[in-house]
Amino acid sequence: MYFHMLFHRTEKLKNVYETEISKNTALFWLNNHEQSGLFAEASSPEGFSDSALYEVIDASGPIPETGFAVLNNIPVFEDGRETFEERFKNRAGLIEKEPGFKAIRILRPVHTDTYIVLTLWNDETAYHNWQESSAYKHAHAKRNTSEGLSLSIFPRPSYVTTYNVAMHPPELER
Repeated sequence: MYFHMLFHRTEKLKNVYETEISKNTALFWLNNHEQSGLFAEASSPEGFSDSALYEVIDASGPIPETGFAVLNNIPVFEDGRETFEERFKNRAGLIEKEPGFKAIRILRPVHTDTYIVLTLWNDETAYHNWQESSAYKHAHAKRNTSEGLSLSIFPRPSYVTTYNVAMHPPELER
């Protein structure tokens, strides 16, 4: 399974959206106060032009038509990829039981060094409630400890971006 993401000017995104929707592609519109983007999950690495390509290495739940998306962007050195991926293949899976949780995708970058841990929620409140939960504390208990992932596999700090998700941009009624 593959995942395609494109962040660009709104006009370019609308053109890509119109072209891809006509091919019956399931596209999702991402939007926050700073930028907009499109993403699609597909069985092929062939995607829409200029999109960033990822391989899905772990997944749970269908992508919802609307909701709140959290992208944890994690740069990983090439020689740390196997260790990083093993950590996620052996995750406890407690997030799936959290109220308001919809889906998770662990995305391996094809052309960059930055993995994305994408979680999708009913809304922003559900995400923040998870951050306060015992499941979150358990998932992150080994962070910055000798039992956790070595900081030597990360070339720079990770960062989080959040978006509202919709099947189509609000101004394009179908």
